[in-house]
Amino acid sequence: MKKTSRASHVATIRRRHGDRVYKTHLLRRTYRESGKVKHETLANLSHLPDRTIEVIRSSLRGEELVATTDFVTPVRTLPHGHVAAVVGTLRNCGLESALASRPSRERSLVVAMIAARLISPGSKLATSRELHFETNSSTLGEFLGVESVSESELYAALDWLLSRQNRIEAKLAKKHLSEGSLVLYDVSGSYYTGSHCPIAKFGYSRDKRSDLPQITYGLLCDRRGCPVGVEVFEGNVGDPSTLKVQIEKVRQRFGIQQVVFVSDRGLITQARIREELAPIEGLEWITALRAPAIKKLASEGNIQLTLFDQRDLAELTSEDFPGERLVACRNPLLADERARKREALLTATEKKLEKIAEATRREKRRLRGAGKIGVRVGKVVARSKVTKHFLIEITDEGFSYRRNEEKIAAEAALDGIYILRTSLSADEMPAEETVRTYKSLSKVERAFRCLKTTDLHIRPIYHRLEDRVRAHVFLCVLAYYVEWHMRRALAPILFEDHDHAAAEQLRESIVAPKTISCGASKGGEETHRRRLSGAQLLDPNARHGDAHARALSSRISRR
Repeated sequence: MKKTSRASHVATIRRRHGDRVYKTHLLRRTYRESGKVKHETLANLSHLPDRTIEVIRSSLRGEELVATTDFVTPVRTLPHGHVAAVVGTLRNCGLESALASRPSRERSLVVAMIAARLISPGSKLATSRELHFETNSSTLGEFLGVESVSESELYAALDWLLSRQNRIEAKLAKKHLSEGSLVLYDVSGSYYTGSHCPIAKFGYSRDKRSDLPQITYGLLCDRRGCPVGVEVFEGNVGDPSTLKVQIEKVRQRFGIQQVVFVSDRGLITQARIREELAPIEGLEWITALRAPAIKKLASEGNIQLTLFDQRDLAELTSEDFPGERLVACRNPLLADERARKREALLTATEKKLEKIAEATRREKRRLRGAGKIGVRVGKVVARSKVTKHFLIEITDEGFSYRRNEEKIAAEAALDGIYILRTSLSADEMPAEETVRTYKSLSKVERAFRCLKTTDLHIRPIYHRLEDRVRAHVFLCVLAYYVEWHMRRALAPILFEDHDHAAAEQLRESIVAPKTISCGASKGGEETHRRRLSGAQLLDPNARHGDAHARALSSRISRR
């Protein structure tokens, strides 16, 4: 007699007696003996409640049981993970205590607005609805204890924030800046979509919205790109005129006397150097030369292509820039790109000019008159901005054009060349470090991209009062301060290179484009192994970090 393995289950037997149906629940064990299926009753479960019997039945089937009760009914669930990440980062980086050392209703509301700007940017009305317990879509209001808040309270908290801007910026500067620090400074602007604001003026629009007024704001960052201060100006103010205000802020309000300002050629001009930078002791600067100054140096023979035969970097001196160091750089990739763009632009312009020339030669409705021909030609060359590259002859009867090969060759000779100028000596900052420092301005440009486009949505701006506009911009900058810290903490799992030291070692030259480290590049494990020493290869943690980063990056890309 051969028996096989046995399985237990709950069997329900129904018997009818008249109009009534009786159920018997038996705990049975089923097995096979000599080819026949047999049942063995272990217990009668009929005396147990139906719920208990179903629990036993489900458990014997292998189902996972979850405890519940009749009086608990899920009605609504709110996401909390992103709220905890944003608010936790805000508190860990010390921004909450920088707003105010003591807890208050205003501080909680400002923290809520900063977090909401990162989670779901919108108007103050949308933020009040996001926080309210009846209309919220996250736990932000409950987590900060501001579940019931009106739009007017948020505006009052915004005014409170502006009144404390000087103290907040001073705390951030004390944390991130010190004597001799580098300060990155750049200017941007955003168009104004409201009906009236005293500082919204028509000016040069970086957003390509010349039909709308705008505001201008200058951002101060440390050498890593972390924001420490912002100033809002009228929309028609010139970029160089904003520099004086920022110098006074750093030296007087922040109390830093030895500082190096790093700005582009549009901000630190020759006039600003002569009037505002040179007279102040301890104030150094790094900027770049404009194209006319570079052409002048080339015409005087100070710049020659033979300088870049061995290296893509060379130091120059010129009597036009006394007491300054000039660092000339040539990027071959940039030179090729500029040559390609120039040729494409010239070719496209020639096609348009040829259509005008054909119009002057056709038999029917022939284009005549120097005035009419000049108007059409002027529109074409003005739009493409290549007038200097063509020799154009216009008469009453016709029109002809040809390329100015001499000027094209003169411009092509300077393709890929840019020159930095600084008041720092070679002992204070070598040439390569000067180039690296100037290139760090890209971190401020990244801040502007985050503020204006994908992340924080500083636009549209509808505030009518000047102080409200200033407070709104300051709030967005504080939100970017939190985002900056979050990006640094999450860099290993984002599409960002977190191993900057390794990337710099792989870089052929400081002038060349930045190289991605092996840990952040696709298929970088083999390259990483080849570059590691034998002792490092024996360390499993060294390989595990790169593999983990690539696995996370692969999962994100598939999503």
